[in-house]
Amino acid sequence: MSNAPVLKGSSFTLSILQLFDSDTDRALAYLAGKVSQAPAFFAQAPLILNVEQVEGDLAFARLKNGIEKLGLHVVGVVGCERTAQQEQAFAAGIPRLRPGSQGSELDIPKGPARTAKASKVVRTPVRSGQQIYAKGRDLVVLGHVSHGAEVIADGSIQIYGTLRGRALAGAAGNGDCHVLCGNQQAELISIAGNYWLSEQIDKQFWQQQVLVTQRDDALQMETIRL
Repeated sequence: MSNAPVLKGSSFTLSILQLFDSDTDRALAYLAGKVSQAPAFFAQAPLILNVEQVEGDLAFARLKNGIEKLGLHVVGVVGCERTAQQEQAFAAGIPRLRPGSQGSELDIPKGPARTAKASKVVRTPVRSGQQIYAKGRDLVVLGHVSHGAEVIADGSIQIYGTLRGRALAGAAGNGDCHVLCGNQQAELISIAGNYWLSEQIDKQFWQQQVLVTQRDDALQMETIRL
C-alpha cells in the first residue's frame, strides 16, 4: 500500500473581508472591533480579501501585517483583476484566488434514492469548553448549551434547551440550514459563515423560542412555539 501524498481539490467555508476603498486603517479598525467581540471565534481564523470594488493601489503588505497582528491569517485575495494589484498582492505573499465556476448539470443516477444521514442526537448538556460537531448531518441537542460551548453541524441545529454558547449550522456552506432553540441567549449564531454576535441580536428575541434562517445571504430570526 502506497503512503505517497495525494493532492485533492476541496471546498471550505471561509470569512471574507470585503473592501470598498484603499483605506487600510479603516479596514483594520473595523476588523479589530469584530475580533474584540468574539476573540475565540476569530482566533487563528483564515481570511480572504475581496478587493473587487477597490480602485487604485492597495497597501497589501501593510494590510496583511495588520490582520496577522489581530490573530487572523490572510490566505488569499479575490476580485484582483488589475495587473498592478496582482503584482502588489504577489509581493505581499497573498495568493490570488479565482471563484469556482458553476458545475455542469449532474447526471441523476437511476435506482433507489439514498437515505439521508440520520441526525446526531446529544441527550446530555453541552458544557463550557465542549465542542460537538455533526459532520454531514443535522444536530439535535435535547439539553442546554452552556456559555463557552460550541455546537457545529454541516446541516441544521435544533436545541431544545437553552442556547448560551455558540451554534454554527451549515458549516460546509449550505445556506438552506436553520438554527432552532428553545431559549435564545446565544453568544453567537451562524449559518454558512454568516453570523450574529449576541450584541447584534434584537433584544425582543432574548430568552425566546426562536428559529434562525438565511435568506439572500442575510440571517433572519423569528419567534416560534415548540
